[in-house]
Amino acid sequence: MVVEKSNETAAGRNRRIFWGGNTAGCVREEHEMTLQQLKYFIEVANCGSINKAAERLFIAQPSLSNALRELETEIGHELLTRTPRGISLTTDGAEFLGYARQVIEQSSLLEQRWLNKKPSRRLCSISTQHYAFAVNAFVNMVKKTDAEEYEYTLREARTFEIVEDVKNLRSELGILYMNNFNRQVLEKLLRENNLTFHPLFTAVPHVFISTSNPLARKKHVTLEDLADYPRLSFEQGDYNSFYFSEEILSTEYAKKDIHVGDRATIFNLMIGLNGYTISTGIVSADLNGDNITAVPLRVNDSIEVGWISHKDIKLSRQAAMYLEELKTVVAEYGVDIKNEL
Repeated sequence: MVVEKSNETAAGRNRRIFWGGNTAGCVREEHEMTLQQLKYFIEVANCGSINKAAERLFIAQPSLSNALRELETEIGHELLTRTPRGISLTTDGAEFLGYARQVIEQSSLLEQRWLNKKPSRRLCSISTQHYAFAVNAFVNMVKKTDAEEYEYTLREARTFEIVEDVKNLRSELGILYMNNFNRQVLEKLLRENNLTFHPLFTAVPHVFISTSNPLARKKHVTLEDLADYPRLSFEQGDYNSFYFSEEILSTEYAKKDIHVGDRATIFNLMIGLNGYTISTGIVSADLNGDNITAVPLRVNDSIEVGWISHKDIKLSRQAAMYLEELKTVVAEYGVDIKNEL
């Protein structure tokens, strides 16, 4: 693949990418693809909407649509599925996006080195279940960013939404857990969406409770100990299946059940109502304060936390940096890290 300079002056047509053809006798069939087209395509994939991408790119929506159609025609593959609800990537589109991001990143490095241009705006999106350690890792990543400009997104989302985010490349990776109960269902869902689960660590189940809760003084608790306390869990919206629950043992009967939508509320209810939730045992005093503690739950189960990514997409440098920070944060709590990347 060769990048050549053109004499055309139209915006976005000053750099062409040629491929294919017969080089014998200097005869070559030329297929045009511009860096501008790649940038347009990447922005549309990030936004999940041509209209939103057009607003961010400061161009007319019809112009952007035409540029994408031209790109699909030039490469001979449909990259986007268009519906009234928005756009999603085809299988070819997901693979193409990975290559497009690499080309744009390399182009940016060339321009920085030889044209003295400032570094590109750094981008990264992460979706996660409601884990404080995922937020801590995000904070550390942002602090260590060496870019003058960046745009990062951290979504604390429902389980099904995390899968959808990574599938549609709104996020590069997602953080969620599996156990014996939900594994078969989640692995099937990931296979169907061309996603892969990468184990990060396995945790012993704990309950998160207020330090003023009478159970906080116990070395461990049982389900019988919890019977009279409100069980707190994150609601999952339209996909409120037991298999998508963020807490293990979701099928166990509880006399008092409260569903919430965010971490701040769940911690307030732990304090105000002596409620509990079941999680990994990793409590962040930096984010949650000193009035929440974790007590081991005596059950025959475990929580395997990992990250999901698209099979055909190589992680960006920033996403890889986030994973390293995630491993560092979790390792501080004494869990064994699985170093797959």
